[in-house]
Amino acid sequence: MQATNGATITTPDTVIFDLGGVLIDWNPRHLYRQLFDDENAMERFLHEVCNQHWNEQQDAGRPWREAIAQLSAQFPQHAALIEAYRARWVEMLGGPMHDSVAIFDELRARGVRLYALTNWSQETFPVAWELYPFLHAFEGIVVSGQEGMAKPDPAIFQRLLTRYRVDATRTVYIDDAPRNVEAAARLGMHALWFRDATSLRRELVGLGLLGLNEDVPEGVL
Repeated sequence: MQATNGATITTPDTVIFDLGGVLIDWNPRHLYRQLFDDENAMERFLHEVCNQHWNEQQDAGRPWREAIAQLSAQFPQHAALIEAYRARWVEMLGGPMHDSVAIFDELRARGVRLYALTNWSQETFPVAWELYPFLHAFEGIVVSGQEGMAKPDPAIFQRLLTRYRVDATRTVYIDDAPRNVEAAARLGMHALWFRDATSLRRELVGLGLLGLNEDVPEGVL
């Protein structure tokens, strides 16, 4: 079997999932569409003010109180909208991505070792932990905000591999961010770019981790 970096790997027995965008529908637009009447204005705000780079710093461990204060000082006219990013953060959650969670459940039933590696604030991850019981079924979860580092830093991938004694060459990594997929591949994992559950299921069947399921709706495979 060939990994995406060209290296040969053995048959996988472990899967590492990203969470947001793969198993959990997280999107700030779920909240901000309630706060903006104009879609274009909302997109400008999420691009210029509460943007991805700013949010990623909380994922890497920066306290939310500090992040809100700094950004509000820079954009005082948006202070209330900035505060909402944390105060109403739970409204950014759209719920579990059921088709992907079904795949997770099937892998678990087959005895595959299952871990998660997520870029997530240490302050907000406990909310998801309480809301989504399926998270408790992972053998281990590495949360970037708790580690003080975030993907695609290879060090956080290595931390999971070392902490849980996972062999990269026997591991499939799944993420919706191409840069994280590339980082995992460089460490020798078979890295899959998540686009939708249908494509993921097909790829996992091809890897021998899932079988053809007669109960799967027509057209999924």
